[in-house]
Amino acid sequence: MIEYDEYRLGLSAMAKEITELHGALGIDRAAAEEAELTALSMDPHFYDDMEVSQKTMQKLKQLRLKIENIGKLKGECEDLAVLCELAESEEDLSFLPEIKEGFEGLQKKIETTRLDALLSGKYDKNNAIITLHSGAGGTEAQDWVEMLLRMYRQWAERRGFAVSVLDFLDGDEAGLKSVTILIEGFNAYGYAKAEKGVHRLVRISPFDSSGRRHTSFASADVMPEIDDEITVNINSDDLRVDTFRSSGAGGQHVNKTDSAIRITHIRTGIVVSCQNERSQRQNKETAMKMLRSKLAEIAEREHKEKIEDIKGVQKEIGWGSQIRSYVFHPYSMVKDHRTSHETGNVGAVMDGDLDPFVNAYLKAAGLGELKLK
Repeated sequence: MIEYDEYRLGLSAMAKEITELHGALGIDRAAAEEAELTALSMDPHFYDDMEVSQKTMQKLKQLRLKIENIGKLKGECEDLAVLCELAESEEDLSFLPEIKEGFEGLQKKIETTRLDALLSGKYDKNNAIITLHSGAGGTEAQDWVEMLLRMYRQWAERRGFAVSVLDFLDGDEAGLKSVTILIEGFNAYGYAKAEKGVHRLVRISPFDSSGRRHTSFASADVMPEIDDEITVNINSDDLRVDTFRSSGAGGQHVNKTDSAIRITHIRTGIVVSCQNERSQRQNKETAMKMLRSKLAEIAEREHKEKIEDIKGVQKEIGWGSQIRSYVFHPYSMVKDHRTSHETGNVGAVMDGDLDPFVNAYLKAAGLGELKLK
């Protein structure tokens, strides 16, 4: 039947694309590695070194997810093809809605998997650290930071990533002056790096009794979390370590001890801080990890030794530097100025529907064609 011809041809093309993804993602090699690590995990002495065993199990989990994902795509494509053939042979149009829904869903899953395959940067697979800073706009901008924090939390949860707050500084009247979060999950940095830049908000201010429209700015700095296997040389003489009392809710421990840590890398001017952990030692370890991550990310980006270059381009958090605008009034629109991708559903974006913007950025970033691994 002609109604099923388009779906049948489309599913045939999808089957070829899934085979291409199988090779691009190195599934055969991943399966061999998964078998080796599974055998290793069965060794009676596997958990003697907890740090090594945890990293091995994390790697094993990632391999299994990759293998299972391709398997599910193949299975769904084959099932739809069988259903389409059955419906066509029986000339039964009642299957059309089910096939249409399955076809469109499979298209989205293949697109996501293709983007995963294209994330081949050195740190793309790593966890992501996002730091938000308020810019021009005063209290408005500080409230905007808190709104962005919620947006990224919602986005991360949609993707199955874990989110934790590492550090924050409360706003003067409302919101947050700054906040740093850790997003944990496979390819978290590969996707989150699309958010690096200045974000602009236009709305009727809830803090203005005259109901005037205000424009606010906030910046998002995104870097990969660097694990211990990557060496970043940091001279202790280049560090200034300050302790301070944690702010915000957290009970008596937070209010009575100077457990929060701020580390300044003097040569570059980079400042990192952490107050989320319960001890000064833990906060210092986390802050040092953040500093190593930042230095590694900039060194990778710049490939230069001069301090001026290592620090990167410092843009003002204000007019003319935004990567994306979120307009609540006089109309509803979110537009990415790098890709021109836009939507009128501001509410959905603020609820974490960021994937269309992230995907558009990754496609426009010159990721190139899939290559067999």
